[in-house]
Amino acid sequence: MNATSILMIITLAAEVAAGLLVARYNLHMFQLMGYKNMEHVGWLKKNWKKQALLIPNLILGLLALFLPSIPVYVILILMNLILCKYYGYLRKANTKKKLVYTMRVRRQVATNAVINLLVLVLVGIFLDLKFLPGTFAILISLQFCMLLVVNLINRPGELMITNHFIHDAQRMLKEVPGLTIIGVTGSFGKTSVKYYLQTLLQDHFNVLITPESYNTPMGVVKTIRESLKSTHEIFVCEMGARHVGDIKEICDIVHPDHGVITSIGPQHLETFFNMDNIVNTKYELADALPEDSMLFLNGDNDYVVGNANKYKNPIFYRSQSQGEGYKASDISLSQLGTEFVVTTPEGQSEKFQMRLVGEHNVINVVGAIAIAHKMGIDLKDLRVPVRRIQPVAHRLQMIERGNVTIIDDAYNSNPVGSKAAVETLAMFDGVRIMITPGMVELGKEEEEYNYKFGGYAAKCCDYVLLVGKKHTEPIKKGLLDGGFPQEKCHVYDVLEDALSFAYSIKDEGHKFILLENDLPDNY
Repeated sequence: MNATSILMIITLAAEVAAGLLVARYNLHMFQLMGYKNMEHVGWLKKNWKKQALLIPNLILGLLALFLPSIPVYVILILMNLILCKYYGYLRKANTKKKLVYTMRVRRQVATNAVINLLVLVLVGIFLDLKFLPGTFAILISLQFCMLLVVNLINRPGELMITNHFIHDAQRMLKEVPGLTIIGVTGSFGKTSVKYYLQTLLQDHFNVLITPESYNTPMGVVKTIRESLKSTHEIFVCEMGARHVGDIKEICDIVHPDHGVITSIGPQHLETFFNMDNIVNTKYELADALPEDSMLFLNGDNDYVVGNANKYKNPIFYRSQSQGEGYKASDISLSQLGTEFVVTTPEGQSEKFQMRLVGEHNVINVVGAIAIAHKMGIDLKDLRVPVRRIQPVAHRLQMIERGNVTIIDDAYNSNPVGSKAAVETLAMFDGVRIMITPGMVELGKEEEEYNYKFGGYAAKCCDYVLLVGKKHTEPIKKGLLDGGFPQEKCHVYDVLEDALSFAYSIKDEGHKFILLENDLPDNY
């Protein structure tokens, strides 16, 4: 075996290591984009610089294909070592939501491997083994778009598998006699209302809810197939959406008996394009309800109210005393929680206490109270369950750490929720610190909403620590234009550095650190 052959083998070994890491990273990003080709193409357009190293690797691959030689192999080995180092770093850095090796992911890996092996085998058989390093380098460089091809190849099979699971879930729903299905949707607040409703109903009914943020068609199907029992009486089904028709798709699976729309606002504008599409999509739940259903609507939300007149006898719930429906009044806030009075449409009133802070939480709890009351639970019997309501993880969740209170609102920020969060921070007596990377998925209006975010944060915070420059420039401008002192606004590359600075602040008083949003790895 001559030196050229040995170098060729070493080159192929280095390419295998680099190829696995490159493929894994792109598969991870593809999973975060929901396995949707068009969304992944959009991500690639925005983030092509992250994989710019694949360009010189492609050039080297072409060079090795046409001029296979020892110098080219040596350079290719070095290039693959660089790729291993870089994509290894990305793998360690992307830990917020790890790649989950679902059966679908495994099928994609298998198809991808077959395509690459087939190409290499054909080159080795019909051309020459010396062309393998160059071909492999080209295949590695094309991994950023290979999953688009894989997804198209696998699509017929994936549709068959998906339809099988959906039909199985529908069969199971039909086999539970008397099951009441409550659909919950909204731009924000739906997960909170779902959990609050479970707390209020569980003393009187056997309740199943979609866990965590399982709100996609397959998340709902998975919940039904793995958790639904014949003894369940109520199924509270959270319904999320990123595109027009997403809510209808879930409704066609579960056929809800009742529905609640918690809010409508500018979220996922990148995929919805405009507010009309968002409004129409949320109201797909209302359109799917039967004639004798109950439709619960957030009466504080202008977008929700503006479309309500199309539906018969909607049941409103409000955190304000004006208007019809279930209304909250005499709201009293403190660091220990919130007190308020709820009045029913029939005029019955009851005082409630809860550990949740922030006036915006009142509307979600009032919504849960309205639903539970209409399900037959007396208002006074809901007082104890309301006191038992726990904060939902990462949604203004209070975490005490000595002389520091973390207010974790990191799940998913939006223009309405971010304003409510900083206004909640403002009510605390101490050093008020906000850490945020800004808001995303707001399309062309993203810069404007982040600028406004900075404007109202300027009035509520003592320190603002921004994470990453990509999304935070408009926030910083909004802060400074709002009169916020520049020396108390800092920009960091990673969250850990911002937290370290927050803990090191020497100002007197208890520290309240608001974590507002946490961008996923694909940002």
